[in-house]
Amino acid sequence: MATREKKKRRAYRKKRYTIPIIIIVLLIAFRIYLPTLVKNRINKVLANIPGYYGYVEDVDIALYRGAYVLNGFYLNKVTKETEVDFLDFPKTDISIEWKSLFKGKIVSEIDMYDPTVIYVFEDQQQQTPGEADVEDWTQALKDIVPIDINNFEVYRGTVAFVQLQADPNIDVNIHDIRLTAKNLRNVVDKERALPSPITATGVSIGGGNMNLNGNLNLLKQIPDMDLAFSLEEVDATALNEFTRHYAGLDFDKGTFALYSEVAIADSYLKGYIKPLFIDTKLIGEDDGFLGVLWEGFVGLFKFILKNQRTDTVATRVPIEGDLSKVDAGVWTTVLRIFENAWLRAFRGEVDDDINYEDALNDPNLSREEKRALRKQRREERREERKNDTTGFFDKIFGGDGDEGDEEDPTDDGWFGGEEDKTDDGQ
Repeated sequence: MATREKKKRRAYRKKRYTIPIIIIVLLIAFRIYLPTLVKNRINKVLANIPGYYGYVEDVDIALYRGAYVLNGFYLNKVTKETEVDFLDFPKTDISIEWKSLFKGKIVSEIDMYDPTVIYVFEDQQQQTPGEADVEDWTQALKDIVPIDINNFEVYRGTVAFVQLQADPNIDVNIHDIRLTAKNLRNVVDKERALPSPITATGVSIGGGNMNLNGNLNLLKQIPDMDLAFSLEEVDATALNEFTRHYAGLDFDKGTFALYSEVAIADSYLKGYIKPLFIDTKLIGEDDGFLGVLWEGFVGLFKFILKNQRTDTVATRVPIEGDLSKVDAGVWTTVLRIFENAWLRAFRGEVDDDINYEDALNDPNLSREEKRALRKQRREERREERKNDTTGFFDKIFGGDGDEGDEEDPTDDGWFGGEEDKTDDGQ
């Protein structure tokens, strides 16, 4: 009887220690495997984005602070022939914002270190069947971060605009970006119309200083915002590849600045982009007589548009549009509006209100002059038939130029009329 009791006690003691040990071992094994489990889940999400290829190299878990760190995250745009860099996030720290728990909100905060976003002009203009749009990959990022983001920080970030088909290639970038966006989920200051402050600084090509500040309300389906942007003290010669491609201009010296304000209220966007050229000297591509003629022309252009007191050339491009009436995604539309305005600021245009017939009916023209005009018109028609071209923006945005197409909300009609040439210094 006593022996049986001893055996029961011994078995009980074994169970008392064995079960906790097994549980501890299982928890340790689960903790060890958890990063791999999270990594596989994230890579599965990235694999399901059409038109992109993404991968996460490593995931670190910090249970004591409710956080995980993504190392070596990237997302590339892919076609049948090429794979182009798009997002590159070396280190992203995602954690629960503990102070918001005391306010009854479960939200997250994200710190990104050395992130790079590359906007490749050609790849983003046309969407073909099976390719992703902005909503596809942004939804994938939301799946990776299942908890709403309240605070967002960027350290040493880079944003680049690249045009590979230009000759030479265009690479306009802002680096060393320090960005802070707070209260994105409206945890505090709920009574404010724009409760989420955002600030950013950075350095552009040519050594320019970038500043962004404003306020947002991201809780609305189409967010409200009031933002101000400035880019100052840029060496104008650093922009030569861009300005040569879009305006045929080369800068020998000078300074470039850019100012912009934009506001969105109840789905309506309004703002402007204002580039300035200060103390600039322009040069032409050719030497000799044509070079002198070119410099004389651009010198006259500068004299007309320049504020003589500040030696500044400025133009103001308005941007405007109703975001509630677009078929494309809101952020896609906003991006294309700004892209249109940015390119338009560097693009010279004629009014196109004087044509061949106007000149032909001029009674002051001689017979020889009218004959020359008719010959010119025939050559122009022959060239038009040979090169059935569409408009400048139709080309770069993939339009087909058909009159029956649905109106594009990012065309010139959204910008509130012709460019407003200003002569102020800013």
